[in-house]
Amino acid sequence: MPAPFASQRFPGAPGNSGASGANGASGANGASGASGAGARLRVVVAYGTRPEAIKMAPVIEELRRRPERFEVIACATAQHREMLDQVHELFGLRPDYDLGLMQPGQSLNGLAARALAALDGLLRELRPAWLLVQGDTTTTAAAALAAFHLGLRIAHVEAGLRTGDLARPFPEEANRCIVDLLASALFAPTAMAERRLRAAGCDPARIYLTGNTGIDALHWMCRRLPAEPAPAGDEVLITVHRRESFGEPLRRIFRGLRELARRFPAVRWIYPVHRNPNVAGPAAEMLGGLANLELREPLAYDQTVRLMRRARLILTDSGGIQEEAPTFGKPVLVLRDTTERPEGVAAGIARLVGTDPARIVRETARLLTDPAAYRQMAATSSPYGDGQAAPRIAAILAGEPFTPFRPAESPGACALAAAGPATTPADL
Repeated sequence: MPAPFASQRFPGAPGNSGASGANGASGANGASGASGAGARLRVVVAYGTRPEAIKMAPVIEELRRRPERFEVIACATAQHREMLDQVHELFGLRPDYDLGLMQPGQSLNGLAARALAALDGLLRELRPAWLLVQGDTTTTAAAALAAFHLGLRIAHVEAGLRTGDLARPFPEEANRCIVDLLASALFAPTAMAERRLRAAGCDPARIYLTGNTGIDALHWMCRRLPAEPAPAGDEVLITVHRRESFGEPLRRIFRGLRELARRFPAVRWIYPVHRNPNVAGPAAEMLGGLANLELREPLAYDQTVRLMRRARLILTDSGGIQEEAPTFGKPVLVLRDTTERPEGVAAGIARLVGTDPARIVRETARLLTDPAAYRQMAATSSPYGDGQAAPRIAAILAGEPFTPFRPAESPGACALAAAGPATTPADL
């Protein structure tokens, strides 16, 4: 990846980024439109999907806690509608602008074109010091491109994720590469993501090691869920929805799940099914009617967290759940051939099993029947975050010192819940 254009660099940016691991590393200051390090900064936070909203909610709240430093404008594109509205209600998040872009049967190019045009008009009007985007969605890429065309600074939350394969995941891998190229501040969730950015040629002065804001949201939610007894028997949570699995790969996954339900009749298999007809149709056809496999409607975020906490293990192709499950000490079998979140695999708490039915059955059966194998994969801390990513991001944008994220110091959400609310971000 080439270095950013000179006009994208921070005036007076620190020569040593927070990603270096030095305590008290300086943040980014001198944002466009600011009159100095203490100037009040207008920040537009753009998001369009449920995962983006979950991961941006702690950031929006943290910035809004400092009105003397930040004017925060939340903009929802509504790339997703119903699932996004659930998150707004759950977190008490009210966007200042809702672009309402979702259309039935929308194509990627159609959505991208509508988002680029709508965000161009909004950003021309607001002229923020910063545009904050998260992750790798079509909203994220379109917002970053619109800001870049207008000469505005972009901060990328969850920068540096890569599989190295533009087709998997599609189109997310291309989106995240584009945004990292354009962004003036790269908020890397892990040291591995930070190293990828450096290897790609990104200016180290743009890179900050913050941890993942999704873990901030998870900690917040854990404190609000009531305690409940352990389930009477084993439960396995399943989530499968990725675009690159549509068609035969998805059918292979479902053949494996059907065999697991048959082989382990005492296990309760719970699958909240994505509403996309490419997923819902084959799921109903191949998994419907199994007594111990529950096909459910998509769940609200709090109910997903509750099921993760109860589950014996998790089968997923979701990036977010790969990040969240280790907080609960849950082994994760990843129903993909590649992952942009290899930290869990490297730590031994997640395993890539792909879409081959025999391998899915074999690896799942091993965890259900071999206590030693299960203990080996059960995490005790998260490599992805400590619940303090949003305060770090606020400090960086304000040009203040911050302490970079260190996984070894990261307690699990259950430990934080027992410790009380003092270490969590403010209520959202």
